[in-house]
Amino acid sequence: MVAPLGLLLQLGMMDDGAPSLAPIRDALGNRSVGRALWNSLESAGVSAVLSLAVGTFLALVMGLTNLRGKAVFTFLILIPMMIPPHVTAIAWTQALGPSSPLLGALGLAPPPGSPHPLYGGGGVIALLAVQHMPLVFLVVLAAVRSLPREMAEAARVSGAGTGRLLGRIILPLLVPGLLAAYALAFVSALGNFGIPALLGIPGRYTTLPVLIWQRLSSFGPSMLADVAVISALMALVAIAVVTVQMTLAARHRAALIGPPQPPLFLDLGRARPLAEAALALFVLVVLGLPMAALFGTALVPTYGVPLSFGTLTLANFEQILFHQAVTARAFVNSTLAAGVAAMVLAVLAALLARITAGPRGARRRIGAGLSALAETTYAIPGLVISIAFILTFLRPLPVLELSLYNTMWIIVLAYLCAFFAVALKPVAAACLQLDPALDEAARVAGAGWGRRMRCIFLPLVAPAAASGAILVFLTAYNEVTVSALLWSTGTETIGTVIFNYENGGYTTLAAAMSAVTVLATVVLMALLDLLGRRLPSGVVPWRL
Repeated sequence: MVAPLGLLLQLGMMDDGAPSLAPIRDALGNRSVGRALWNSLESAGVSAVLSLAVGTFLALVMGLTNLRGKAVFTFLILIPMMIPPHVTAIAWTQALGPSSPLLGALGLAPPPGSPHPLYGGGGVIALLAVQHMPLVFLVVLAAVRSLPREMAEAARVSGAGTGRLLGRIILPLLVPGLLAAYALAFVSALGNFGIPALLGIPGRYTTLPVLIWQRLSSFGPSMLADVAVISALMALVAIAVVTVQMTLAARHRAALIGPPQPPLFLDLGRARPLAEAALALFVLVVLGLPMAALFGTALVPTYGVPLSFGTLTLANFEQILFHQAVTARAFVNSTLAAGVAAMVLAVLAALLARITAGPRGARRRIGAGLSALAETTYAIPGLVISIAFILTFLRPLPVLELSLYNTMWIIVLAYLCAFFAVALKPVAAACLQLDPALDEAARVAGAGWGRRMRCIFLPLVAPAAASGAILVFLTAYNEVTVSALLWSTGTETIGTVIFNYENGGYTTLAAAMSAVTVLATVVLMALLDLLGRRLPSGVVPWRL
């Protein structure tokens, strides 16, 4: 983790062998880099605001009202977060374009030859907001459900209406969570590659991740140095955003007395059926429309052919499932890489959380430093991490003379670096709730560190570690940003195969592969949801 990122910063921020910001200044003086930086900041900043507004509203409705069917709505709202960004882009492109099979079947398709409404900055911002809204929803919903009930009840008894209760009590207490949610959405959008690549390139709206990919494709003599400088610039922007968020959150933190309790439920009264219908319509538009278009494209012989009983065909699914060997290889590679990363990170997160929560001393300081490093790596876009690992493992390892480049192991290692914070957050939160008296009593009874770890700590944090592992697996299973630059023939992942199909013009095959991926993701989430009913609370992340 330290070596690849250190090498990247060294290469990107060195001038004549000495640390310097001159390469960053020179890069900013380049017109294409400056424009890409502005586009990245604009798309990430505006989309994060939209994600925050919609996600917070949904979290308040789901967490504070007597809405029916909350479990189903929560599950459906979170599905877009688990769908790969490039699949989201493909689905919406096919849903609203002039060649949309769905709109064509309904007679609503735009005239042939008209520009696609999603190509350009507006489309990139809109889909980034859709992609990261569930992430904001999950963070804010957890914060809402941790609020003490007494404060809301006291405000209601004093005569405060719903608007005043939200404005004076609930929202001020949620400020740290809102800041964290915004920073998370901003950083995720800053490093997103799939949506800006598929929507931005046709609309000449280039962001920094897309510019890095284009520079790498050029194979010029200064390619690696240029890419390292741009990657270092992205890393600095991401770290600055997270630092500002942590500073503001510390200033707005309010100490609450007493254990967390379910917040006060607000009775919607006669408006409840209307609210439920509006939420169902929202889910239908955000999830149902693009998925219907995606499957519609997968079921026609050629992109642009209207969907009807006469044009309906399963040939695209047959092609990718039975005739394209890369499909099975990609599913196996993604499952193995994501599974290994999830299991390793669950163990590492438990060990690191135990060290960080231990008695004061050098060990605890080391643990705190590693935790901060994990948070930093999550803030750094996945494409930047890929560049760092390419620079580190381009040559064989010293002494061992073992090459990891062009193997699955370099992808697994990049996953360990990119998603460590995802596994660590649930375990760290669980550690804060543990009573230190349990460990002290075991120590007095003569139990060593290993036995206390095995018999006391691990059983208590196992649900949180399992929750983190599930999040890591689902995130890594469908990602494309990290593996886009690390894959090679034989090590393709699901994300890279879909992106290559779409980029190569095989739109119907990309749609069929995307549809299979969506089905696999939904089935996996449904099985985990069913299994979560028999598991301890907190194991399945969305079953709060």
